[in-house]
Amino acid sequence: MFLKLLRTSVTMIAMFTILTGLLYPYLITGLAQVLFPGKANGSMIVQNGKAAGSELVGQPFSDPKYFWGRLSATSPYAYNAAASTGSNFGPLNPAFLDAVNKRVHDLRAADSLNTGPIPVDLVTASGSGLDPHIGVAAALYQLPRVARERHMTAADVRALVDRNTEGRTFGILGEPRVNVLKLNLALDEAQNPKGGK
Repeated sequence: MFLKLLRTSVTMIAMFTILTGLLYPYLITGLAQVLFPGKANGSMIVQNGKAAGSELVGQPFSDPKYFWGRLSATSPYAYNAAASTGSNFGPLNPAFLDAVNKRVHDLRAADSLNTGPIPVDLVTASGSGLDPHIGVAAALYQLPRVARERHMTAADVRALVDRNTEGRTFGILGEPRVNVLKLNLALDEAQNPKGGK
């Protein structure tokens, strides 16, 4: 009796291991590759035959000629997709206040002519630490600096911001937003249409 139960248990473990550990993942992966190849491979943005990054994961930009994204609280480095996390600091935490003050200082130093209020999404991290978007107000706040650094007119940069603004999800969820990587790639393309540096 014991051997019969043991044989049945081992058979069931082997069968479910093959079914749920091999067949099901391969089936789902295969279907995803056929039906949604871009999404299944990380929603990569490819430019000039090279992957520039994923449209789902923020990237660090610090050069004043680029739009800057949200802060990232991931460790050991910013925008670490393997360690998606928020800082979990409360609004009175000294580390949180230091990060906000540093970003305010960086934004003011990069554009001392801009004395307007800084949108909150430029000085705080998202819950994931990987947010690839900023709000439209955050893009417009940075517009004069980017236009000046690139020797472009504000109207031309505004047109790129408008073209790269995504609406609310399903028309009702969230707020209009701008994918920072897509916008920065569009800026580079506008100034250098052939893709050379």
